[in-house]
Amino acid sequence: MSAGSSTLIKGLGLLRLLSQYPQGAPAAVFAKESGMPFSTVYRLLNTLTEAGYAEFDATTKHYRIGLTVFELSQKVSSARGYDGSVLSVLKTLSAVTNESCLFSVRDGHETVTIHTVDGPQFRQTTDPGDRLALHVSSMGKAIMAALDAAEVEQLVAEMQFEPRTEHTIVEPNRLLEQLAAGRSDGYVYQREEVDLGMNAIARAVIGPTGAVLGAVAIAAPLFRADREQLVMHREALADATQRLAATLPTA
Repeated sequence: MSAGSSTLIKGLGLLRLLSQYPQGAPAAVFAKESGMPFSTVYRLLNTLTEAGYAEFDATTKHYRIGLTVFELSQKVSSARGYDGSVLSVLKTLSAVTNESCLFSVRDGHETVTIHTVDGPQFRQTTDPGDRLALHVSSMGKAIMAALDAAEVEQLVAEMQFEPRTEHTIVEPNRLLEQLAAGRSDGYVYQREEVDLGMNAIARAVIGPTGAVLGAVAIAAPLFRADREQLVMHREALADATQRLAATLPTA
């Protein structure tokens, strides 16, 4: 790897780390979190600031992610059809179910949350931009359940199966059973695998060509709605995924 490539990779890693501190943090925090020397982090942060990817507050001495990143994210969202149809569909689904609704897409071995709509009484625990391993969330499992067997087999073989909570399924065979149940039921259910006290059902969005475009989930705290109550919304969930399948671009 060339020196230039190494510097670029370090800078992009630092940019991702910046996104975890929306209110900003001093350079020392990013040096500690990244494991890089302070001098390297300081130089990279200043470069990112000059390019508009980061901002520096001279009063607090904090760095935070810059508006250029927002600009790029909006262009990606528009190009992939996420900025219009997805939010509208989630709002309709939330209004029908009175629960929080989410849409995520796959990125390698993870899901990335694109949009969320909070229910009228309780806020869901996932925000746009959040990443989760595929085996953790209902949306990740729903996406996997919609893939062909060979791709699922390869993904499972490559997974680290790190638990997020004590309830996260980390055994390959149990995950495969969960995916099989999801194919049969038309939705995937998870209970406290992402956050304690929360459960969700999800269904994949499958385009006209068979491509898996993402997944939609309905999430709720257990004291408000358990599996039986969430499953009552499976037809509304199916309708939401079908609407997105008809409107999202397939490439």
